[in-house]
Amino acid sequence: MNYNRLGKSGVKVSELGFGAWSIALDWWGRKIEEDEAKRMLKKAYDVGINFFETGDMYGKGKSEKIIGEAFKDMRDEIVISTKYGYNFERVEQVGHSELPQQFDEEFTRKALRNSLERLQTDHIDMYGLHNPKLNHIRDESIFNVLDSLVREGSVKTCQVALGPAIGWMQEGLEAMNKPNVSAVQTVYNILEQTPGNELMRKAEENDVGILTRVPEASGILTGKVTMDTKIDEKDHRSVRKGEWIKESLQKVEQLRPIAERNGLNITELAMKFIMTKKGFASVLPTVVSEEEIVNYAEITDGQYIPESDMREIAELYDTWPSYELKATPQAS
Repeated sequence: MNYNRLGKSGVKVSELGFGAWSIALDWWGRKIEEDEAKRMLKKAYDVGINFFETGDMYGKGKSEKIIGEAFKDMRDEIVISTKYGYNFERVEQVGHSELPQQFDEEFTRKALRNSLERLQTDHIDMYGLHNPKLNHIRDESIFNVLDSLVREGSVKTCQVALGPAIGWMQEGLEAMNKPNVSAVQTVYNILEQTPGNELMRKAEENDVGILTRVPEASGILTGKVTMDTKIDEKDHRSVRKGEWIKESLQKVEQLRPIAERNGLNITELAMKFIMTKKGFASVLPTVVSEEEIVNYAEITDGQYIPESDMREIAELYDTWPSYELKATPQAS
């Protein structure tokens, strides 16, 4: 396993991270019981993963609680990242429907206290805003509170997690100017490189690390999703419609020769493509089993994509049609 510096924070994180939302929600077609979730977390650590990324709203604290129990005697051996901003106590979580957001000081400090308790720790390595909009990024009072938490020692550094869905470029670009923001998280994969490419360029300039989620393009790049796949409406991937799947599978065939000349399958090409990018810090694939964790870890062998093939991928990407990006209305 290779380890990257998490931007200006200097924290070292495994280039393959563990995105811990899947162990608390059945939004990926499979419910994971707590005992299995703990085994998955321990397996991730065993294969070299030290970076565990979660959020307080995942299962209404369930993900944090499982991480806290799994690593209660190993706190100094792992890097914990969690996020806040959704007031989820009295509402139901359903798919992509957004919940009420709050980032004021009272709510922030309460959310942090609750996360610390569930995680069984006295500090969070990286504390993040969960899907903030542009007005939140431009609200200095929010970042003043985060800065105070860093000074107090309960938080080491901060991130901004962009979402939901893909887009939010202006939000990400402006977030990187904040002094204690060491990472920006975004949807990014070999099929969906916008706005990630622009964010990575700014990240390299500002000494910020990019955390990438959905690297498997919702299953297209692992072979889990084909034209015959039926996705349940409760599944988080249900937003991916038939035409998108068809077009994505056609793009995969265009990429296949590049994978084959490097002795890789499509999943390996997709993961190594991300790991080769400058500005990248850690990739967070969705995993639902110990076997998947091991398979992804085997890709992190220190071998990356040659520059000539990276250029070919970029040229190929430029021929593909653009797609809709989400954004705060005033940034459109």
